[in-house]
Amino acid sequence: MQSLAKISDVLSKDDLNALRQKSDVKALATLVWNWGLIAAAFAIAIVWPNPFTILLGILILGGRQLGLGIINHDCAHHAFFKSKAVDEFVGHWIVGAPMNISLAAYRAYHLKHHQYAGTPDDPDIIFVKNYPVPAESLRRKFVRDLTGQTGYRDTLRKIRSFRLSRNWPWLAFHILLLSVLTLAGAPWAYLMWWAAEIFVYPAIVRLRQIGEHGTALDRTSRDARLNTGTTLAPFWQRVFVAPNNVNFHLEHHLFAHIPPYNLRKLHMLLAERGYYEGADCISRDYFDVIRRAVRKDDAGQMVAAE
Repeated sequence: MQSLAKISDVLSKDDLNALRQKSDVKALATLVWNWGLIAAAFAIAIVWPNPFTILLGILILGGRQLGLGIINHDCAHHAFFKSKAVDEFVGHWIVGAPMNISLAAYRAYHLKHHQYAGTPDDPDIIFVKNYPVPAESLRRKFVRDLTGQTGYRDTLRKIRSFRLSRNWPWLAFHILLLSVLTLAGAPWAYLMWWAAEIFVYPAIVRLRQIGEHGTALDRTSRDARLNTGTTLAPFWQRVFVAPNNVNFHLEHHLFAHIPPYNLRKLHMLLAERGYYEGADCISRDYFDVIRRAVRKDDAGQMVAAE
């Protein structure tokens, strides 16, 4: 592998200072976009109830459930609103509660991922350590996700560990959601949230994890270009599987405090200035991510099974 450029050779302090600037307008727009899509997912199914609109709504909800989790992640880094207090409130109550995520607990866990990425101590390495995998293995994983086996397991675990003193915000969200949908004359639509969380969300999370670190060239390296990946997702993939610039994960690992709405600009600057040259760390889209996640033999052919 050719010598890789240093970040200091391609980005100036002025570049970084500009990229680190937070915008309450952009943060609020991101929050409104996510909740607006959630509202739209329910609305299209309620106004025009048929199998297509209900399925479309469920798919959108699955992507936005991840979207709420990503905003929670950005708030955990204090990289969303200008005010840390606002990040704390939004992260815990507005986006964390629906997904049963404690901002403080998530922050303590996630910062270890950044600290130890590229080492055996990375707490997230368990999700990607075996990639690439045989094609049949990858297929089985997604079949388990899309048939609800993974989601059912995770939901049971969530229910069994429920403690009112700790998880009441999550319970309050579900009571509120059911109440709103009942007032709208469609209590049945509440089941769409659970259908998304059980049948769609796990597959999206798996795809995101593969794109972030499963396709990495060398997960034992401390260089983010080697232990992390970025995916150039088209608009429709950003709607359904890669919300809120989560696909620019390599850039996030380089500078965790750069707001998510500035990561695309950071990526473009780094690409224009040759920072990625010599490191095959950029996937064209999530179909490319899946191709990279499949183990190849010496002739470059996919390994079907082991």
